[in-house]
Amino acid sequence: MFRRKKKDEAVEPMPASEAGADSSPSEPVSETSTSSAVPEEAAAIEAAPVETPAAPAGSGAIAKPRVGARGNRVQKVGIVTSDKMQKTVLVRVDRLVLHQKYRRYVRRTSQFMAHDELGSTTGDRVRIVETRPLSAQKRWRVVEIVQKAAK
Repeated sequence: MFRRKKKDEAVEPMPASEAGADSSPSEPVSETSTSSAVPEEAAAIEAAPVETPAAPAGSGAIAKPRVGARGNRVQKVGIVTSDKMQKTVLVRVDRLVLHQKYRRYVRRTSQFMAHDELGSTTGDRVRIVETRPLSAQKRWRVVEIVQKAAK
């Protein structure tokens, strides 16, 4: 269906019926150019540096990373089931899955080992985020304590 253009072939302009409603006929397409024509405004926008707002110095809040910096990391909210290890907690995450045959919701649980610098205890509801492998089983990190356990 599509084939790669050879270097010696010239680029043919697209007919108006294939160009679509968004293209402007005012700018002619050169037959020797192989790159697409980009307006100067769009090129200036793409070249502009992306600014991210910084958190205040004494706020203690975790600064949100830029979307393009590391991508969107998976976040889960669960309950701490064990805090007996040093700087590691076991987090239980519950989810509801629709059963294929019976069309009823079934509760599924998963357990994740997470690195904890915040000092959460058993029963706390925490938010964990995926990270690089920290040990043989640890691939998650506790970001915040959503709700402390009732004592």
